[in-house]
Amino acid sequence: MLRYFHHFPFRSFAASTGFICLGYAANSYYNRNKQDTPRTQTTATENTMAVQNQVKTPFQTLFAVPMTCDGCVKSVSDAVYSLEGITKVEANLKDNLVTIEGTAAPSAIVSAIEGTGRDAILRGSGASNGAAVCILETYHHKVKGGDELVAASAPDAATEGSDREVRGLARMVQVSPTTTLVDLTVRGVTAGTYVASIREYGDLKFGATSTGPVWAGGRGTTQPRGILGTVQIGKDGRAAVFLDHPFQVWEVIGHAMVVSRQQDGVEEAELTNDENTVVGVIARSAGMWDNDKTVCSCTGKTLWEERKDEVKKGMI
Repeated sequence: MLRYFHHFPFRSFAASTGFICLGYAANSYYNRNKQDTPRTQTTATENTMAVQNQVKTPFQTLFAVPMTCDGCVKSVSDAVYSLEGITKVEANLKDNLVTIEGTAAPSAIVSAIEGTGRDAILRGSGASNGAAVCILETYHHKVKGGDELVAASAPDAATEGSDREVRGLARMVQVSPTTTLVDLTVRGVTAGTYVASIREYGDLKFGATSTGPVWAGGRGTTQPRGILGTVQIGKDGRAAVFLDHPFQVWEVIGHAMVVSRQQDGVEEAELTNDENTVVGVIARSAGMWDNDKTVCSCTGKTLWEERKDEVKKGMI
């Protein structure tokens, strides 16, 4: 089931395909530039982010953040600047928007802003047509039976005692013609070593089983391009990984992404569905300044109203 979420919060995240009035001008504008050389984390413990490969190319992200005064602006900006790799923060008090440039993962930025006691919703990243998102869930049979499977968050999913929460989210932003950054966060699974992969198909009719083998990446390739890397899940059932991979965003739109402990046969079409296998379809999301609405055209609700509704449904 291909799902294009227009404002999905991962914690406070929105997948960003329609919302919020963007303005370049502002009555109160806070702009700081740092000339520090971007640094990259190379190790991780349970509650830190593992960075695989060197993320060297800076990129822009845009966040909606509720701010009411210059003190709010300073608090948010200082929190973001505390992250490694941040080179520029511009906070627009009038429109409650924060533009950030650097090499830090979007999920790390969200956490830093949330640490100030404020929400943060990702509104866009990278260039137009250069960003994507994948919502990762376990898949289950329907309450009424049948062979087809549905995501755990679906009302008709027979979850059999397991929770309905989304288990993971991958944000992707293309930073060059040959490189895309993948910001992957996972929660609620058993500790251990997992493999993240892009699959050949986007068919979730039978969950991970129907996604096929690892994405080959086109003709002439000698090795599958769909193996993204390993993810070490901590004892708390959580992990965050930031890595780069040699593909363009348009190439993977519509393909499934799977994170699973099933390392044997991961390159073949041999995946099964269990509580530690999460899967979703990669969908396009907004680039910088691609959003120009404050109210959802489908529901008539504001950005923050939609966010609250999604959180109530178990969204991270």
